Amino acid sequence: MLISSGWTRRGFLAAAGSGLAAMAAPTSALFAYVGCYTSAKRYARGDGIHVFRVDEETGAWSPLQVLGGLVNPSFLVLRKDQRFLYAAHGDEGSASAIAVEPGTGRLTLLNQVDTGGVNGVHLALDASGRFLVIANYTSGGVSVLRVQEDGRLGELVQVVQLPGTPGPHRVEQASAHPHQILFEPGGRFVVVPDKGLDRLFVFGFDQKTGRLTPTAQGAGVARTMSGPRHAAFHPRLPVLWVVNEINSTIATWMWEAERGHMKAAQILPTLPADYTRENTPSEIEVAPDGRHVYCSNRGHDSVVVYAADPATGLLSVQGWEASRGRIPRFIGMAPGGRFLYAANEQSDTIVSWQVDPSSGKLTSTGAVVQTPSPVSITFGRGA
Repeated sequence: MLISSGWTRRGFLAAAGSGLAAMAAPTSALFAYVGCYTSAKRYARGDGIHVFRVDEETGAWSPLQVLGGLVNPSFLVLRKDQRFLYAAHGDEGSASAIAVEPGTGRLTLLNQVDTGGVNGVHLALDASGRFLVIANYTSGGVSVLRVQEDGRLGELVQVVQLPGTPGPHRVEQASAHPHQILFEPGGRFVVVPDKGLDRLFVFGFDQKTGRLTPTAQGAGVARTMSGPRHAAFHPRLPVLWVVNEINSTIATWMWEAERGHMKAAQILPTLPADYTRENTPSEIEVAPDGRHVYCSNRGHDSVVVYAADPATGLLSVQGWEASRGRIPRFIGMAPGGRFLYAANEQSDTIVSWQVDPSSGKLTSTGAVVQTPSPVSITFGRGA
């Protein structure tokens, strides 16, 4: 229980509407793909990518497959046609293309390629599915790879190193540390939160060539030693929410679609006022209707719930829900927004809540899925 444009408005609403329509009319079984840490460097117990079948009525999961032989498949993304899954590999310099068997959701490795960077922590596909963009945390750059017609990863299109002065944190901000790739709904811009530089980089995206070009503004300047990590757009309003890892805050930014600019509007804590120990927020999730925003706290081991003003997107804290495990590195909603899941990395568990769409309240289902060192979840329809 709770503890107490390239992107015009018309295009934005059309994109949101088509997504909701797709969620309202599922045509095949739902599957969950769970990326796990596997290496001794990460003190991990994982063994690859775990595949589960999801009961959409109860939210329960049934294990189907483990795709082994992969090092730290830490973040996953599905192509829109559900036929191919792509993985970034933590601490490595490669990315993988994986085929999804129609109907069964089972996985087969297609190929791995060099990304031109080190420690891929996040990745995203453009709307056409022809380009894969990767955030390389350790080497401080962003890579673009071409995706071939057969789903395999092709040649390296571009590597962009992120410029700027590192923040003052001696350990976490020694250099640029991009942590996410986020396409805005119109597909013309890519937002890259950088924890090391306290910046939110914005790049124009060439939809024909896949190349990235800095916007005139270049980047949004975050609070010093905030450490921007992950971000999410409101499904209808020109609003971007950013969770900051180092100072445990969430920031609301107003998004100017035509030029790819942003303006800071609000910053709030992710922690209750009486919590004084160490904490690092990790993931952000937005309800399908944009009325509620959720962030996971590692240390406090909780999910904080915010209500979003329907007119402005500004947030207010609703309360905190214990994650029922240690270090919830990832949280994510299943399609339709009825269930929220948390991957507790150090407890080897995935737990679930039923979501009240009106209040945003989370109610535990009581279900616990045992999975070694889970760090990300992607949902798909098994082609």
